[in-house]
Amino acid sequence: MNANIPTRRAEFGPFQFLKTNSRLVMALLAVGLLALRADAQTNLSTADQTFILSAAQGGMTEVKLGELAAQKGTREDVKSFGKMMVKDHTAINDDLTALAAQKAVMIPAALDAEHQATVDKLTALSDADFDGAYIADMIKGHKSTAKAFKAEAAATTDADIKAFLDKSLPIVQAHLKHLKAMK
Repeated sequence: MNANIPTRRAEFGPFQFLKTNSRLVMALLAVGLLALRADAQTNLSTADQTFILSAAQGGMTEVKLGELAAQKGTREDVKSFGKMMVKDHTAINDDLTALAAQKAVMIPAALDAEHQATVDKLTALSDADFDGAYIADMIKGHKSTAKAFKAEAAATTDADIKAFLDKSLPIVQAHLKHLKAMK
């Protein structure tokens, strides 16, 4: 009987558990490593997360309004600017989407009520009233965006967000300059 005790201890020791449950152990290790990796990627401040979400809403709005301007604008410069907005802000949105995915921030697929109201307001305007309202809205929006991007650049410590801002802010500022010339 004593001869069986060491064998049972060997059979049921920690190494035997690992050997017989290797799939379970590997799965638990993988989950733990993924959790650590996800935690490292989501180590963003609340302000950085809020910035990403706000920039996403603004960017989606710019694309929708650009599409609207390209089809509804009566002035050729408004139509052209709308097309440029779609192109430029689609690229910025793509960069922001990649950044958000890297940082594990979920960007909504649709506009929030505030931004949708802006799109609806401009959609409802007659063609004759659209151009002036669109330009005024774009100037206001780009001033606000430039201010928010500068504030985030000064406040964030995240290198990836800084790189996004370094690439995107000059585009926003160029749009604003272009708009002021259109006014």
